[in-house]
Amino acid sequence: MNNIISALNYLNCADLDHASWIAVGMALKTEGYDVAVWDEWSAKDSARYHPGECARRWNSFRGSSAPLTGATIVKMAQDRGWIPFAGADGVMDWDDVLEYDGDESDPDPVEPARKNTEDLILYIQTLFEPGDYVGYVTNDAWQTDDGKWVPSKGVYYRTAEELITSLHRYPDDLGATVGDWKPEAGGWIRFNALDGEGVRNENVTSFKFALVESDSMPIDEQIAMYRKLELPIAALVHSGHKSVHAIVRVDADSFDEYRKRVTFLYDFLASRGVKVDTQNRNPSRLSRMPGVTRNGQIQKLLGVNIGRKSWVDWLDYVEGVTDELPGMTPLADFAANPPEQPEELITGVLRRGHKMLISGSSKAGKSFLLMELCIALAEGQKWLGFQCKQGKVLYVNLEIDPASCVNRFLKIYKALGVTPKHMSEIIIWNLRGHAVPLDQLVPKLIRRVRDMRLDAIIIDPIYKVITGDENSASDMAAFCNQFDRICTETSCSVIYCHHHSKGAQGAKRAMDRASGSGVFARDPDAQLDMIELELTEEVQNWVAERGASAWRLEGSLREFENFKPVDFWFEYPIHRLDSGENLRAMPTQGSADAGRMKSKHHKTTEFAEEEFRTAFQAVNFDGSGASVADMAAYMGLAERTIRDRIKKMNDEFTLEKGMVRATTERADLDPDI
Repeated sequence: MNNIISALNYLNCADLDHASWIAVGMALKTEGYDVAVWDEWSAKDSARYHPGECARRWNSFRGSSAPLTGATIVKMAQDRGWIPFAGADGVMDWDDVLEYDGDESDPDPVEPARKNTEDLILYIQTLFEPGDYVGYVTNDAWQTDDGKWVPSKGVYYRTAEELITSLHRYPDDLGATVGDWKPEAGGWIRFNALDGEGVRNENVTSFKFALVESDSMPIDEQIAMYRKLELPIAALVHSGHKSVHAIVRVDADSFDEYRKRVTFLYDFLASRGVKVDTQNRNPSRLSRMPGVTRNGQIQKLLGVNIGRKSWVDWLDYVEGVTDELPGMTPLADFAANPPEQPEELITGVLRRGHKMLISGSSKAGKSFLLMELCIALAEGQKWLGFQCKQGKVLYVNLEIDPASCVNRFLKIYKALGVTPKHMSEIIIWNLRGHAVPLDQLVPKLIRRVRDMRLDAIIIDPIYKVITGDENSASDMAAFCNQFDRICTETSCSVIYCHHHSKGAQGAKRAMDRASGSGVFARDPDAQLDMIELELTEEVQNWVAERGASAWRLEGSLREFENFKPVDFWFEYPIHRLDSGENLRAMPTQGSADAGRMKSKHHKTTEFAEEEFRTAFQAVNFDGSGASVADMAAYMGLAERTIRDRIKKMNDEFTLEKGMVRATTERADLDPDI
């Protein structure tokens, strides 16, 4: 068979065009290899390699009536000067050996010119203790009707020490120790110690080793795969035919543990594309005896102590390759050639592959604002004064019916006065009535957009797909991890919106206004918050005539310096910048400045006192009093303002340990009168 891995390693990924790179991946998948083989090879082209891209492409290879095979890779390599190995079976010379791969402090025990008896001595010394009984079969084999040689029980009552002594006594005659074997059949040996009474599983006294054999790949590819997967191989033996026998350390304490570990081992190899002969799972199984010949070929010991030192050590490796986490890299590796940062989709605000949250109250027109952002991205226009890069965007509509969604977009286009040159770059996915929790939606979304070459995905709104308790940090961290998954697997930016918590927001920092856990403030790379402004009476009359509302956009950015707050108007169906700076002096609603302004412009002392009594009556619903915090939230004032009011109305109210209580029996404070 063709040496596919050797041919692949000869090819320089950086020299191939995109179509050839795809062809290599398809061929490897057809041949049953794991995606890790393609990914590792592709990573050698540092200029074009993107983590996760191989896996995404791999899953899209669905098969063909005329699939690409390993011959494609071999032909590519041969066209570039590669010559296949010329050894036996076209894979390797019989005199070739694997170098010792265990403890680097030990000398290499594998001698290039080792005798056949020395092969068996090294094999026995590696696998057995001196007093262990060793089972083997040489001349006691018979042939089936289909020509297959089958071993019998053989010998099982000789110790490792006895065999090694005999092998040293007859160094040039292997048969003098183990008996003559049938040249067509070769010889076998059991790799686990026996009790000297038989060869069944119950006669096994030590469950140290398991046999891994796979003849679905060329021999040198089998060896390369076992080494790549760092199997803890105690001994590696060429079978004299089309496979190698890897005697793998499993270090089990019992037969039950042995079965579990062998099952795990075989399942892991299968997941990496290695088709293992599962008939070899018994601890009393026979393997090929090194040193004897089979049809003129030597069953050669290729190496000992290859890969990891123990089963436990190998499990550390397995966890590392199966945890799907990226590798660790020293900072010094980037000193001369720092990685290029992703391009900016929204200048000074958001990069490609990053996350952005827009928070605001229900009156802010967040969905309209997100639709305006879709248009700005598709057309390469400005959005609230921020320049957007022209690209392709997916709008995931979870809230409004499809017809309303489409008509909103058309109205916004018209109101903005933007010529729809790239309207086709806005893709709408209407999911109202079809929404599922985000952890279930994300795999479906990734599968659908895999080849759409999107720049951004906007999800509106997230309360429709939220999972867990909104106020639980751990639940929301798991929820927000789904946005990371979208970014990682699609290379898109993810933009989503969320509502404010209840109560006055003006006294809070912008990043703390979103409802629920503080994770919402810390997780996104860019958080933009919209808060309504408190307007003077004159301005209120003016905006009332136009049906407008006034807003301020504040940001908390991870990648850029925070921008100056942006003031704008929401005039259905679009948001317009306050170009005349009429709103610059206006405070945000719920802030202390807003409270002072409202008091100055709208409240006489009598009005303020009556307002306080009304609020107390509403909040003191059980008659036990009302907290300062509840009063402040209800009235949209700062807590210190509430305390000032109590001092001024001390003939009616008292403050005790943060609780406001009435001191008189006024009828207008009792809702039942």
